[in-house]
Amino acid sequence: MYLTNEEKEMLNGAAGAVVQKAMKTIVSYGDIFDADRLVPITGAPHFVISVGTGVMKPYYDMLDELIDAGLTMRMPFTVDPRPVDFSNVSYNPAERVVTGLIYRHQKKYEEQLLRLGLKSLNSFSCASYQEEAGNTPRYGDMLAWSESSAVVYVNSVIGARTNRNSAGIDVLCNILGKAPNFDLLTDRGREATWRIDVRTGALPNPQLLGSAIGMKVVEHVPYITGLDAFLGTELVQPVKDYLKDMGAACASNGAVGLFHVENLTPEAGARGRSLLAEGHQTYVIDDAELERVMSSYPVMWKRPDKKPKKCFIGCPHLSLAQLRGWVEAIDGELESRRAGKVRLETVLCAPPDVIDAFHRDRECTEKQKRRGITVSGICPLMYMTDPLSAMLPIVTNSNKLRTYTTARFYPDEDILKIIRTGRLPV
Repeated sequence: MYLTNEEKEMLNGAAGAVVQKAMKTIVSYGDIFDADRLVPITGAPHFVISVGTGVMKPYYDMLDELIDAGLTMRMPFTVDPRPVDFSNVSYNPAERVVTGLIYRHQKKYEEQLLRLGLKSLNSFSCASYQEEAGNTPRYGDMLAWSESSAVVYVNSVIGARTNRNSAGIDVLCNILGKAPNFDLLTDRGREATWRIDVRTGALPNPQLLGSAIGMKVVEHVPYITGLDAFLGTELVQPVKDYLKDMGAACASNGAVGLFHVENLTPEAGARGRSLLAEGHQTYVIDDAELERVMSSYPVMWKRPDKKPKKCFIGCPHLSLAQLRGWVEAIDGELESRRAGKVRLETVLCAPPDVIDAFHRDRECTEKQKRRGITVSGICPLMYMTDPLSAMLPIVTNSNKLRTYTTARFYPDEDILKIIRTGRLPV
């Protein structure tokens, strides 16, 4: 790997022992992936580790080393969602005890984050790129992020550049302000080796479409054709929300870090099918293929016919438009059947700053409270790492949550019926 004179000095200890350790780590990381050089990071950091668990002690020790050396991030940063929300989400006494034990280092960890330059105590979200959350990269920004759903969004929908780094590597890259130049930071690495030809009769469910793509291409870059016929060619908010959810499923059901949508995403709009690499493969997705994917999901509940206890919506976190939309949809579903409140605990998850903006809409907030809907900044995935919570029959419209936990996936229309009736569809 080529290093500048300044970088060589840092590697040799001129900036101190802690910076030297960070440089050795990042150079070794880059060497593994044949990086040719280090490139300057131009956008704000976002970190994937947001939870204060005992098993993360070596990570906290590393942060203490950085803090003790007087190091901070070069720009204020954001981090993934908090794992606990005792104020809004219900926990039985046993769950409270176990959850408190699992995340017993949360307060200390958040103090470390503040000392390193956390933007604010509201800056906990997997969708920090949303306008209200305040960490939106620009087209062409070089980043070093790790959160899978955020990586695929900023690469694909915004056109920034980041590899899907591991936790800790993201911290060290942003302390140094440099990232190894390989894979998705390079033009060659952003070429598509798969063409995904969408031939459905209507706009497909984004979670199902993303799941199908992720399971087929795994970590490769897909170029999606046919989707613009339904979404159009403008990145308006509903389209961005659709691509957010589709991308999260691509990244969790596979390991996709970047996708292109013909005539829609920035690089596809600029380069078109020249983004398709020579010898690329093709995968056709029609309605029958989506049905096959849906039917392949295993049911992880001990009793598959048990009544659901909770419903989580918003993994990744909802946008302001989605949060309002779900409240209106649930209100309309209950109103149409002259029902009162939701029949199971329904948690809509969104960034804290989005929730603050939502609560300024008094009419929508009144509907949310009247219908018994919970709004929270929690990470539902982390909520379900508690073994007691993982035993609960939980439903979701998130393919990411389904993949990583025992939660059961249903499309939006079925989720609305489950919320109204408290029963699974026949």
